[in-house]
Amino acid sequence: MATLDQERAALAHRHVASFLEKDEGARKKYATMVHKLPALITSAGLCQALHFVQSRGNEDQKELLDHLAKQLRRVDDEIRDADALLKKVREAKLTTYLRLTHEATLCASWYRRMVQGVLKIDHADADRGNET
Repeated sequence: MATLDQERAALAHRHVASFLEKDEGARKKYATMVHKLPALITSAGLCQALHFVQSRGNEDQKELLDHLAKQLRRVDDEIRDADALLKKVREAKLTTYLRLTHEATLCASWYRRMVQGVLKIDHADADRGNET
């Protein structure tokens, strides 16, 4: 039986590995947002951070929201896609919001590690030549 952390890692690996099939520009756009997400959550809060991701015009960056929705479904079964995730964080009661924030932060760390390990894109490489 896998631990919760192993489940987070496995799903993050699958999601990030799917970007190996995309072009370098798509990988870098996704990686840029992945690298920024933990700091965004910490500084602005989960709701504002996720809506920032959603506001970006790039579909590769927005795909991160669908990935997080799949991760956070463990916390709340109503979270089935990016739209449901955004609605949930806007309307959640404090205890649910805090739990979602904690889980999203843990997941964001795994995505960051997987982007570094699988896509071989670190923070500096992701930012180089990419505007979010």
